[in-house]
Amino acid sequence: MGTQSSTRTAGATTPGTWRNWAGNVTARPARVVAPRTVEEVREAVRRAAADGLKVKAVGTGHSFTSAAATDGVLVRPQALAGIRRIDREAGTVTVAAGTALKDLNAALAQEGLSLTNMGDIMEQTVSGATSTGTHGTGRDSASIAAQIRSLDLVTADGELLTCSEKENPEVFAAARVGIGALGIVTSITFAVEPLFLLTAREEPMSFERVTDEFEQHWAENEHFEFYWFPHTGNCNTKRNNRSAGPAAPNGPVSGWIEDELLSNGVFQAACSLGRAVPATIPSIARVASRALSARTYTDIPYKVFTSPRRVRFVEMEYALPREAAVGALRELRAMVDASDLRISFPVEVRTAPADDIALSTASGRETAYVAVHMYKGTPYQAYFTAAERIFTAHGGRPHWGKVHTRDAAYFSEVYPRFGEFTALRDRLDPDRVFGNDYLRRVLGD
Repeated sequence: MGTQSSTRTAGATTPGTWRNWAGNVTARPARVVAPRTVEEVREAVRRAAADGLKVKAVGTGHSFTSAAATDGVLVRPQALAGIRRIDREAGTVTVAAGTALKDLNAALAQEGLSLTNMGDIMEQTVSGATSTGTHGTGRDSASIAAQIRSLDLVTADGELLTCSEKENPEVFAAARVGIGALGIVTSITFAVEPLFLLTAREEPMSFERVTDEFEQHWAENEHFEFYWFPHTGNCNTKRNNRSAGPAAPNGPVSGWIEDELLSNGVFQAACSLGRAVPATIPSIARVASRALSARTYTDIPYKVFTSPRRVRFVEMEYALPREAAVGALRELRAMVDASDLRISFPVEVRTAPADDIALSTASGRETAYVAVHMYKGTPYQAYFTAAERIFTAHGGRPHWGKVHTRDAAYFSEVYPRFGEFTALRDRLDPDRVFGNDYLRRVLGD
């Protein structure tokens, strides 16, 4: 998570250096504010504008880009947290923007409710996760942002806009994935449903089989994903489908071995060894890819969709047209095999249905995601550059919160509604109160 070295004073902090979770982005804001109410957010924005300072809200720092970095006013919304309202008849929950997904998931479960789909970690704030397009995997169910039914947004003049399909619909169409460019989200209303059970089936599978059968696995499962281990022909697949029960969670010992020992403890040691002695990585990959065994378990959604991720890394992820994913992955494997690169982290492949959000990575098209990672502290530029060359050749759209080198000219080509978003930004924030270097690059000036 992001860290802030600072001294607290009456709702604000004396600024120090802010760092993101991966440690690859730092910022030194002029002022840090931790609002407890929506009115305090509005006041922070008005005061920043009056002082000629930019203002950015930051969640837990899980983005690998500098989307939230600023030398102006940094707004920490974590005190603006908690469920505000549950409407069982409408099937919605309204939650303050600084609420951590893990807290929302646990609170919903206690109420017998759940989000339909979610990503594979839940450390982020709801506003940070949705603003950058965080997603899981799903044949029919989409990203977290696609489950938003309304949101409240503080704009550059300090006004509060409520946005939904009926109220300010043109803002709603864009602000669900707004990258912090349109204002500061203060609350979000999500669609929820009665708590259900998922059965997860995890199974090792060869690269050839999983790529040959990719469309079949996608069609037959509500949630399908897999990981390929570079330098091997081995993959690990995960199929999550709704279950009538009964619940059959992972046992405490087997769950600890898979999720803590192998996925965090041993993996951390292996990555550290690989960073120190890169020549060992292919051998480690062969052992690691065989260490995870087949298992099946049934539990409530967030305990199946999400898992702990304590090994720190840097990530690039591209959203590709689903029909292009297998070809791109085969090109990626051929590139790695023909190179001197040593890759200790698996490559993750997930899917999403098309959605109607202007700058969602799945906007208007059936999507597959291919994510590449490198262990924190390991040079990643050569690998990511080569991977990005493959992804962009297929019209890929990078995740807004993950490493990429694309700019506004590129995005105007791969997002049909890019101009709609930038025109709305010009209307809501003509003076770029919410601007920073990252937004200048990806949206233009």
